[in-house]
Formats: sequence, C-alpha cells, structure tokens
Amino acid sequence: MSQTDIQEYYDFILPLVLDAGKILLDAKDIKGELKNGLDCDFVTLFDTKIEDKLKKQITASYPNHKFIGEEESSAKNEWSLTNDPTWIIDPIDGTENFMRKLRLSCISVAMTINKEQVFGIVYNPHMDELFSAIKDKGAYLNGQRIYTTGQTDYTQSLFNYEISMGRMGTYFYNLYMFRLKHLLPKVMGVRCFGCAALGLCYVACGRFDAYQCDGLYPWDAAAGTLIVREAGGFVIDSSGKEFDLMKPNFLATSSRELAQDYLEIERIADMEMNEAVKRNQAFVP
Repeated sequence: MSQTDIQEYYDFILPLVLDAGKILLDAKDIKGELKNGLDCDFVTLFDTKIEDKLKKQITASYPNHKFIGEEESSAKNEWSLTNDPTWIIDPIDGTENFMRKLRLSCISVAMTINKEQVFGIVYNPHMDELFSAIKDKGAYLNGQRIYTTGQTDYTQSLFNYEISMGRMGTYFYNLYMFRLKHLLPKVMGVRCFGCAALGLCYVACGRFDAYQCDGLYPWDAAAGTLIVREAGGFVIDSSGKEFDLMKPNFLATSSRELAQDYLEIERIADMEMNEAVKRNQAFVP
C-alpha cells in the first residue's frame, strides 16, 4: 500500500468525521443502556448512529475494507486484525461524559494496513479540537504541529490515570488502587476524566506528561497512541513490553525516561498487590 493510498483514505474520512461531529453537538434527550454485562459501560443511540453512518459511507467507496468498531465488535465480543486495510472506529469515546453533557467526548477513527497503524483522527466537536496524525508525518491539532512536553522528571509530571477503570472487577480495582497509592505521592498531580482517546491526545499536545490505562479495547487506543508517537512521545504496554493494539494496556509518556521511571513505580505497586492478595489483605470493592 503506497503513501498516496494512505493519504487518499485520510482525505476521504476526515470530512466525514467532522460531519459526524454534528450528531454529538445536536444530540438531545440522551439516554444510555448498559452493555457487556458491566454497570459502568454505556451505549447510546448516537453511538450506534455514528458508527453505522461512517461504515456505510466507507463501504460505499471501499467495499473490501475491514472494520473493527466499538458497537458492532463489542456486541459480538470478537475482533481480529488482518493485513487488509482496516478502519477502527470508536463513534463516541467518553460516552458517560457525553450523557452528562461534559465536553470531554470525541469520535476516534484509525486505519491499519498490514496490521500497522497508518493514521489516526480524534475529533472533539464540543471544543472544536481535531487531533490527527499520519504515520511518519507528525501530529497535529487543528492543523498546527504538536509535540509532547518531553518531560523526564516524574516528580514534575502531570499524570492522567484512569482510576475509574477499577469498576471493571476486583482485579482491576486492586490494580488501580495499589498503583495510585504509589503514584500519587511521587508525581506533581493526577487527573482522570474518562475518555481514553482524548487522554492520549492530551499527552501528545503537552497537556499531560503521561497516561496509563489497563483494560481497554482496540478502538479506545488505535488513533490516540499513533498521535502520541507522532508527537514525539513514547507508547508501550504497561508491562513494559511492546504495545499490542489488540490488547491495549498502555503507558503513553512524553519521554522514554518518564516511562522507565513509571514502570519501576508500577513494579513495586504490583508486587505489593500480589503479596496482599496472597495474604487476603487486598482491597475489597
């Protein structure tokens, strides 16, 4: 697949994403339904409407392309990545924020070819902010080049830490609580606002120095992780291994040094958690 093809796909989808943003802005009487058997994971009619609209528009022009979309893929509880051009769509990331009329929700669209991320788009219509990146061409916010802070000192870093993911069960509850216990005294500040795609983009543009989250899905991270890398940031699996888009437990930081320091904090926290579980002294949600 040539760079010309990738640019063609990017130029094709960009106005469609911007147009889909109007659905979020015009939404009224927003009601959500629980999905995936969790009491903290909602879907609205607007999620489904945006995903269906984008898929129909893409399929009309590129009938052989594949899709991994939050609403359809999560409903079937199955998704896989092939070498074919694949669109990874999160129609509304931050659905609970959207339901509460918080301005921290967005549309996230990424494309993979040969199992590699080739571009990502994250659009927050509430704030009129469009984050984008094409592989090897840099990251942008509303057309202006963006970069991470390059922060290397964790004591001066602002972390986005998605502690609300602790709602996903006892394991995640303990994982997040023990890590927060060790992280909070060491960094300048911790934030959590419930939108993975925007959280990653905020690392890319320097609003955060780091973002760590476990327990997500491909559509949560596909666009944002590429945008971080193209902004000069560092993305790895939160275990320290290479980032796996199909199992996106990630650590995204403004620098490699910051990632290494956080991994050491995490290692100590996880060791304490495992010992507490053995002694039956872990947190009980």
